[in-house]
Formats: sequence, structure tokens, C-alpha cells
Amino acid sequence: MLRNVITKYLSLFLVLILLFGCQSKKEITLLFVGSFTDKKPGEGIHVYQFNTKTGEASLKFTLDSITNTSFLKLAKNGKYLYSVMDSQMPYHGKIAAYTVDSINGTIELINTQDCGGLNPAHLNIDKTGTFLTNSNYSDGSISIFKIREDGGLNSFSQLTRFKDSSLIKKRQSASHIHSSNFSPDNNYLFVHDLGADKIRRFKLDFKSQDSILQNETQIQIKPGSGPRHFTFHPNGKFGYSIAELSGKIIAFKYQNNNLEFIEEYQSYKNNHDIYRAADIHISQDGNFLYASNRGPDEDTISIFSINATTGKLISVEHKPTYGEHPRNFTLSPCGNFILVANQFSSNVVVFRRDVTTGKLFKLPHSIKVNNPSSLQMQTYL
Repeated sequence: MLRNVITKYLSLFLVLILLFGCQSKKEITLLFVGSFTDKKPGEGIHVYQFNTKTGEASLKFTLDSITNTSFLKLAKNGKYLYSVMDSQMPYHGKIAAYTVDSINGTIELINTQDCGGLNPAHLNIDKTGTFLTNSNYSDGSISIFKIREDGGLNSFSQLTRFKDSSLIKKRQSASHIHSSNFSPDNNYLFVHDLGADKIRRFKLDFKSQDSILQNETQIQIKPGSGPRHFTFHPNGKFGYSIAELSGKIIAFKYQNNNLEFIEEYQSYKNNHDIYRAADIHISQDGNFLYASNRGPDEDTISIFSINATTGKLISVEHKPTYGEHPRNFTLSPCGNFILVANQFSSNVVVFRRDVTTGKLFKLPHSIKVNNPSSLQMQTYL
């Protein structure tokens, strides 16, 4: 009898511990918005708390007196945020490292480093969280930084410049490195050269002090395409490039550490004389691909379903972004929302995502922020 009473109360005690433990670990989702600041010090980064039930966002923090923080990248654990600084300026840009206070929704600068080139446009972090890559657009170079234990950055350990060109002389008279992606196994880096219509593949040697990028091979893209951004499928078998100048999505099979062309698809709904395709992402379940298309007459998100066996795409719909010049966009960590940064109309539009069909439905509340260009999100416990 006594044993039963003790067991009963012990069970109740454990339930109470779990209950109050869960209540004390309330999830917080933060949205980080990087912006252009008209090439002068201004409000460069905004931090919002995002409501994952309603899709509403409340401002928590603004980083002021900083110039053109136009691209952001969160560490995988969300403890550190990295941004480019002084992008699109006539002098070398910088890369900044910040700590993230998830409870208060604030960031604090750790340090900055010279990026080694002009117009830093994209950042990425390897799978171990040890190295950060930066793509310099205007002078066609890529720099690599070691991430310190405190989240700060050492000065770049390698800087590689490229000299090349391609078909469209106004945009491709020289190499323009727009982004880079680590392979699913973290053994290779794929560098996307918009100016040369090439994806440059490097073997990675993380043990080397100053020659991490080794043994370059080149994947030639159709002349006039302008490869801009890229994403690997979650299953690691396929990769997809968004070509800015042709407005097309290029599907590849990824095997033997190489990209093999499958097919290309028009990202825009209509034909245009000029294309400005921008960003590309795949839903966490691997079922749908999304891409942003910037005017001049079509500001949309294109949606495709993905055949996980063949890697081929089927068009689902084109959704207006309810703003001008959609640059970067992001899926929420839960996958139920997509947020789009419309740079020229200064608004971040929130869509609820149907996870079954992949379609997007605009919510009534949007975020007003000057010249948004880059979005990152993280859920914290």
C-alpha cells in the first residue's frame, strides 16, 4: 500500500517537473533583416521576434550607424550572426561577427575583418562551423576566414581572385563571384561566377593554413546565364542554380563530387528582355523549390515541386511578392512561412506556406524596413 502511494506521488512529481520545465523553455523565433543603407551609415540590421502562430513580427533591436549590411548569415547554432559591411562601395568591404542574445533579441559586435575585396555579396559557413567564406562580387574574388571559439573572425587565411568573362559585356566583362556552397559531405566548395558563366569547384583541405581551396575544376554554364545563387537538395543527390541573367533554374545531379546537368527551367512566368533572378531555396522536406524574380515587370516567387528520384521540377505557380525587387527570402524554421525582402518598396512580406501543395498565401501584416536585402531566422529554446 505504502509503495503504491509513494509511486503515485513520485509520478505526479515527475509530471510537474516536466510540465514546469517545458513552460520555462518557451521557444523564441527571431528574424534578422540586413539592409542597404544608401551607401552611408544608417540602420543596417533589424532584429524581430516572429510569432510562429500568426506570422506577426515585433521589433526588438536595431543596429544603427553601419553601412550596407546587405547580406547576413547565422551560425548553425544561432549563437553568432555574420554580416557583410560596406558592400557596393569603392573600397574594400568588411565582414562583421556578432553575438546573439536570443532572450532579449539583440546582437553585439565581436569584431570586424577586411574582406579582401570589393563589394562582399554572400557569406557561407562550412558544416563544422569552423570556416566562413565570403564572395566579393565587383573584383571577382573569394576569401576564407577561420571562426574563433568566441564566434569572432580571424583575418582571412586565403584570398583567391579570378580573371574571366563571358557573353553579356555589360554584366560579364570580368569575373563576378556571387556566392559559394559547401558540398553535402563538406569536402568541396562550389563557387558561382556570374561574370564567367562558371561554377568553380575546389577540393577543401581544412588542415592547410593558407591553401584551403585546392585543385580547381570548372563546370561551364550556358553563355549569358549568370549563375548567382545555388542550393543542394536535402537528400544530397541534386543541386539547383538560379541564373540571374537568363532567368532560369538549372537542375544538376550531384554524384562523384561533380554536378551533372539535368534540365533547365524558366523561373519567370513571362518572357522578358531583361532578367534579374535572385535567390533560391528548397523546403526542409525537400518537396518544393522556391526562387525570387526581380522585375522589371514581374516581381514574383516561382514555386516548383521536386521529383526526389529524378531531380526534375514541375511548375506549381508564380506568386506576386506584393513589393518591388524581391531580393533575398527565407523559409521559417518550422517551414510554415516564407518571408520575402522587397528591397525597392522597403517591405518584408509574410506568406503562410501550404506544406502539402507548396503554395503561398499572403498574410495581412508586413514588415516596414528600409531597403531590406537579406533575411535569416532561428528558433531558440
